[in-house]
Amino acid sequence: MSAITGIYHVNKKPITTDVVNNVMGSLKEFPCDDSQFWLKENVFLGCHAQWITPESINEQQPFYDYEKQLVITSDAIIDNRSELFDMLQIDHGDRKTMTDNQLILLAYIKWGENTPKFLIGDFAFMIWDERQQEFFGARDFSGSRTLYYYYSDQKFAFCSINKPLFQLPYIKPNLREEWLGDFLSIPWNFESIDTTSTVFEDINQLPPSHSISISHGQLKLTRYNTLIEGEKLKLKSNEEYEEALKEVFERAVTSRLRTHRKVGAHLSGGLDSGSVVGIAANSLKRENKQLHTFSYIPAKDFVDWTPKNRLADERPLIKATVNYVGNINDNYLDLEGKTPFFDIDDWLDVLEMPYKFFENTFWLKGIFEEAHSQNIGVLLNGQRGNWTISWGPALEYQARLLKKMQLMKLYNEISLYSENIGVSKSRIFSIVRRKIFSMSSLKKQPSQFIQMINPEFENKLNSFDKLRDYGIDLNGNSNDNVYDIKKKQFQDLFYWNITGTYGSKLSLRYSLWDRDPTNDLRVARFCLSVPEEQFVNEGLSRSLIRRSMKNILPDEVRLNQRTRGIQGADGLHRMMPVWREFIAELENMCRDSLAKEYLNIEIIKEAIRSLKFEPKPEDVYEMKFRILMRSLIFYRFIKKFN
Repeated sequence: MSAITGIYHVNKKPITTDVVNNVMGSLKEFPCDDSQFWLKENVFLGCHAQWITPESINEQQPFYDYEKQLVITSDAIIDNRSELFDMLQIDHGDRKTMTDNQLILLAYIKWGENTPKFLIGDFAFMIWDERQQEFFGARDFSGSRTLYYYYSDQKFAFCSINKPLFQLPYIKPNLREEWLGDFLSIPWNFESIDTTSTVFEDINQLPPSHSISISHGQLKLTRYNTLIEGEKLKLKSNEEYEEALKEVFERAVTSRLRTHRKVGAHLSGGLDSGSVVGIAANSLKRENKQLHTFSYIPAKDFVDWTPKNRLADERPLIKATVNYVGNINDNYLDLEGKTPFFDIDDWLDVLEMPYKFFENTFWLKGIFEEAHSQNIGVLLNGQRGNWTISWGPALEYQARLLKKMQLMKLYNEISLYSENIGVSKSRIFSIVRRKIFSMSSLKKQPSQFIQMINPEFENKLNSFDKLRDYGIDLNGNSNDNVYDIKKKQFQDLFYWNITGTYGSKLSLRYSLWDRDPTNDLRVARFCLSVPEEQFVNEGLSRSLIRRSMKNILPDEVRLNQRTRGIQGADGLHRMMPVWREFIAELENMCRDSLAKEYLNIEIIKEAIRSLKFEPKPEDVYEMKFRILMRSLIFYRFIKKFN
């Protein structure tokens, strides 16, 4: 794992060592095992390396191939090494010690600009071809690692983070208004529909699933991967589908255990993280290693306000998984004193942009801190599982059956589902029927959340119309059915950016790699090929993973359809001791002319009046509290650059 950087003067002007030292020096805030650079006249590549895999220890980064006159710097862990070794005909004696950096370069020598199509894993890399005087690089299909760049006036510069680029005199930290307009206008947890832009005018980012090339003074971006539902996999039985998922998922998990340090995992009471943990713990046992799990739990004095079907404290289900799976050192973190409010400035520093997911920030950061203190090298999660391994919405599937008039099958599914979740068949059928007719063709007016943006600022940018033209719902309540939403999750790349951004940047800060086997490209392709009836089957939502995890997870977790965990339910409760401080800062913000330029102050004042004196813990997910938190996060960020 590395922070990579580089500069290319297209006009042949030499790069001075002072410039190199300034850029490399700005990376010293992150822990590293080695820091190296390659400099030749008008080209510089650098690497601030953290050794995660056994092969990365003492590796040369950047790596120069003298025969081919190619130099590479990479931030990468490649998971399909065995397949690549065979395709590239690598001698067996060289395979164990070959670094992922060298492997990518050999792939480039064979396949050129098609190289990223053959790579499975988390990666961002750049290659300089001395002979052709060309740069080529790529970012993995879901953007698990960040890569930012500047290109203008015959100069190209790139880095894993933004800050080092501001060491260059021609790159200024001016804010991009279009990005800010998107951020304030979109009600969902993504920032902008423009996957190449960043919050800074002078800096762009390489989107997920894209490669970049600079040749003869021309910069080109190319999308090399698109995930779509194609021809469906046809197997003979349910058991064959279960074994097929198990095989591809086990490969995804075990290939992510490659570290010379300890292996950790996020663990909730649910299916996704539980499945990852179950397979990982069993695999590590064969290597005489133990899996270390990290679970967020609510504050000690929190009184659970959530409905009966939601669990703010998932310990009973977590401990059921731990006891059943075995070979686990489990850690439960109540993160005393941590709040979404106290962490704002730190998160802004980490992310280098404003953010929306404040409900989860305090416990995400807390888990990374604890994992770092225990010398974890790889920290597994199951974040993408809802769209891959554990896809399978029962009620929506039943609505499809009703729409297609497959009544016998519908009756059987409703009957079994009713028995599984303890709800009457008539009530389930009523919900299913409403789902068919819930779609409305009437256009709704933007909600109050959308009006968080100053109307004059919105009119200047025409943000609402741009987002509507792109199909973005401006009400915060999408009319898309879950099948349409699933397609968008894989095809619209802006959904991927924030997880890659915080995962990559937290990894650099805490010198550990956050990895998601449910987001493996092989797993995603497989799950998109599976027929829908495998995902909902015999009254089981998320049926395929439930069946596949038999004898891996306890039934009380594996077959649980009655309760679901809810993270961050105590977020507002944690803020009660500092509530007056929080409100006072918001009131001061409302008096600042800078805030008034971007924010709809009247909407914010209304939210303050509503929550000022009698906030309740259950308000944590309410729109008014979200308006207050998101506006304050935004305001603190823009203050840093004005």
